Amino acid sequence: MANIRDLAKEAGVSVATVSRVLNGYPYVSEEKRKAVWEAAQKLQYVKNIQAVHLAKGRTAIVGVMLPYIHHPYFSAVIEGISKEALRYGYQLLLFQTNYEVERELEALERLRMKQMDGLIVCSHEVDWEAFAAYQEDGPIVLCEQVERYDFFTVYIDHYQAFVQALRYLIKKGHRRIGYCIGRMTGPNSQARAGAYQDVLREVGVLPRWQWVFDGCLFLEDGKRVMEQWIAMEERPSALLVTSDQVAAGIVLHARRIGVRIPDELAVIGFDNDPLAEMLGITTVALPHFTLGERAFRLLHHWLETGRVARKQEELPARLLVRDTA
Repeated sequence: MANIRDLAKEAGVSVATVSRVLNGYPYVSEEKRKAVWEAAQKLQYVKNIQAVHLAKGRTAIVGVMLPYIHHPYFSAVIEGISKEALRYGYQLLLFQTNYEVERELEALERLRMKQMDGLIVCSHEVDWEAFAAYQEDGPIVLCEQVERYDFFTVYIDHYQAFVQALRYLIKKGHRRIGYCIGRMTGPNSQARAGAYQDVLREVGVLPRWQWVFDGCLFLEDGKRVMEQWIAMEERPSALLVTSDQVAAGIVLHARRIGVRIPDELAVIGFDNDPLAEMLGITTVALPHFTLGERAFRLLHHWLETGRVARKQEELPARLLVRDTA
């Protein structure tokens, strides 16, 4: 059976170059990379992955915990993670949990059993104590702000993002403001609820929790929100919608039933999804792709060096004003 010295001789490169190519490291010329793979094919080289893992103490696998793969928010985060994983020669192991605690704990147990080198958590249901119990088993990067524990985190400040949008609506004269959200629990949702209370109280308005629409994740949920809005005796004049997909559903159904946007109902979405631009929806641009990139880089740097320059990184959001608010 061929070994890496045979490959080096056949390809006309050094053993070190062969090792870099086989392990997916960057900074190898395309010509040498091609020569190595052609030699591997000719000599029918089979890499002993288990031996490599034992020698390195690594699997070259990073886990990613997320509730939904098909949701635009998480799809964009995964794209950013995948780009960096490909760059550094890592494979991803996805754990789609649907916010089920058992599935989240399964991902953490896989980390404990050394079936992956680290774990990136996009969103979760288990409490902080659960994550803290696994910190010694490998690096865990959380894609949200955490104050209480000493975690690695890369996050978008959802409190400030909500504050931006709320203050814009108030400046436009709105006081009857509600919002749509994917779920009521979780740190990001709590941050949004805090912003909602704080900003309304700045102008002497009490929060109206009956104007908070839960379970809003996908395009079709926008229709449900509009049907509930129509049925209300007292309605909000503006809605913050934490997904542009849901905002698009609201705008499209409003047009279908003759509700004038933004005259009767102002709408601000979140994410800066391409659909928002196509439909002219005012939105708060959230850097999901960058969030994924930075999360993987933070994890990779820790794996390579055993340290990080900083444990927390905040990414900014920005309001893009269009036709619906």
